[in-house]
Amino acid sequence: MPTFNYTVDGEAQSTDQHDLTPSEILKKAGDDPQKYYLVQIEGQKQISYKDKGNEKIHMHENMKFVTVLIQGGVPLSMSYVSNRLS
Repeated sequence: MPTFNYTVDGEAQSTDQHDLTPSEILKKAGDDPQKYYLVQIEGQKQISYKDKGNEKIHMHENMKFVTVLIQGGVPLSMSYVSNRLS
């Protein structure tokens, strides 16, 4: 079974699963899905998985994700996500 390498907030992660949910990715990275949501980065494109914690993501090599903290029920802005990638 192939291993897929990916990053969450710049930290290396890997899985042998072909599909993971955002909640599974967050948990594997040590983040609480109740406090964070996942954003996938594809070049300049940002794919938000806010309120989609159980949606399957088809994994492939070198995917990039960042976490976004939900503060008081309101997520930080997407400009914050962009700044975290700089």
